Amino acid sequence: MDLIKHLTDGQLKETVDTFGIGDTIKVYNRIKEGSRERTQIFEGTVIAKKHGGIQETFTVRRVSYGVGVEKTFPVHSPNVEKVEVVRKGKVRRAKLYYLRDRVGKAAKVKEDI
Repeated sequence: MDLIKHLTDGQLKETVDTFGIGDTIKVYNRIKEGSRERTQIFEGTVIAKKHGGIQETFTVRRVSYGVGVEKTFPVHSPNVEKVEVVRKGKVRRAKLYYLRDRVGKAAKVKEDI
């Protein structure tokens, strides 16, 4: 067995939330501020999923006060409490980087029924 895979198997989450590219999701992210701990929700469209195993990440994009904000979250991070799918998106691409150049209604992804 591969040594790195053997070391990282214990750190993988047992249940991973299922979502795809183009889905609008809510990411419940645990944030530590000094001695306090709180949960912050980041809602947006999934524009990319990368890698696999312990390195698997997904990028979420939203427009906040007219400025595009993107965050990349590790799937197996203990700081990501849960991922909730708000709506499924109908897309034909693996990466939706073209949404960065779009504004308004053109930046929306059609809903998959």
